[in-house]
Amino acid sequence: MPAFLSLLSFLAFSLSATAFIHPGALHTAEDFERIKNHVVKGDEPWNTTWTLLTASPYAQSSHQPSPKETVYRGNNGVDGENYPSLYKDTAAAYQLAIRWKISDDKSYADTAINILNSWAVTLKEIGGTSDKFLASGIYGYQMANAAELMSDYSGWDSSDKTATATMLTNLFAPMNTRFMEEHNGQDYYHYYANWDQCNLASLLAIGIFTDNQTMYDYALNYVRTGPSNGALPVFAIANYTEPGSNKVLTQGQEAGRDQGHSTLDMVLLGVIAQQAFNQGDDLFAEYSNEILNAAEYVGKYNLGYDVPYTLYKSYQGDQTVISENARGTIRPGFELLSAHYGQIKRLDSYWTDAYRDWVNANSTDGVEGGGGNYGSTSGGFDVLGFGSLLYRI
Repeated sequence: MPAFLSLLSFLAFSLSATAFIHPGALHTAEDFERIKNHVVKGDEPWNTTWTLLTASPYAQSSHQPSPKETVYRGNNGVDGENYPSLYKDTAAAYQLAIRWKISDDKSYADTAINILNSWAVTLKEIGGTSDKFLASGIYGYQMANAAELMSDYSGWDSSDKTATATMLTNLFAPMNTRFMEEHNGQDYYHYYANWDQCNLASLLAIGIFTDNQTMYDYALNYVRTGPSNGALPVFAIANYTEPGSNKVLTQGQEAGRDQGHSTLDMVLLGVIAQQAFNQGDDLFAEYSNEILNAAEYVGKYNLGYDVPYTLYKSYQGDQTVISENARGTIRPGFELLSAHYGQIKRLDSYWTDAYRDWVNANSTDGVEGGGGNYGSTSGGFDVLGFGSLLYRI
């Protein structure tokens, strides 16, 4: 029996008396005090990022949700894919929640909760191919973060708030857990790291929003000691010492696959660690700052510099060299990593910072954007973003 399987008992997710910090997933009340102060003073890059957010079509009080009873991701030859409606509405709920938190304009709050309420009473199933587990993970963590931001809004009726919590608990979380335990009928090493990471991010976020200590602890412990590719001890393939700086560079599990997924891994690990950090658990520091070391490796390589590589035996065959596929990809999300390690911890985050700056310079007005700023397909919505506004100190 897998070491974590006994925890499937939390399909009924009993609530805990342990106090969670609210809001306390990706953002805290103290964060918004800092952010609002920067925006009021017109500081950069906060002001430019705020302007970018307020111009987003997904951050407007006129946004109308398009909930579906069943969301399909992955072409199974029977059902047509319709999951863009979910990722667009989820991005909108989050952006509107941020806009309300900073501006105090309740029209944005009301639109955000209308999106959440609409999906809570409509969505019954997530289907499709195995990609449905990507949907449960990515949109689960994103929707839970939007809900967490709205959790202290007095205009959100308690019954509607409970309906959102119930939908996240009874639909998204069991899929997250099922994937972590069963991996869609495959062994622990079949699916690449991002599949684990998005589902763990979702469990953490839902656990925080619903005050479910059992759910939260399960995800936290899995990140620390889990047996599959997204867990920190398995994700790290090899460590190297960089000449000159003597810093550690960590080769992650998807380096030989492609750089689009390698960068996504770092973003998802940042989301996981930030959510835990805001609840007092420092995953950023685990395994001698493994997340930073891996981000430095990814950042350096994607900026065009060589890095060492160790052969990796994937389920698709031996990956003998680091992949150049999608090298130099534009991936938002490194603002969070840079802010934590470079500003809060004062650690050497040179390549993480440099990659962040390169992405920003080559995308959206020199700052980090969010959903809708990086294309209309799902990859452009994998990251909630706007980190130049939300994470910089």
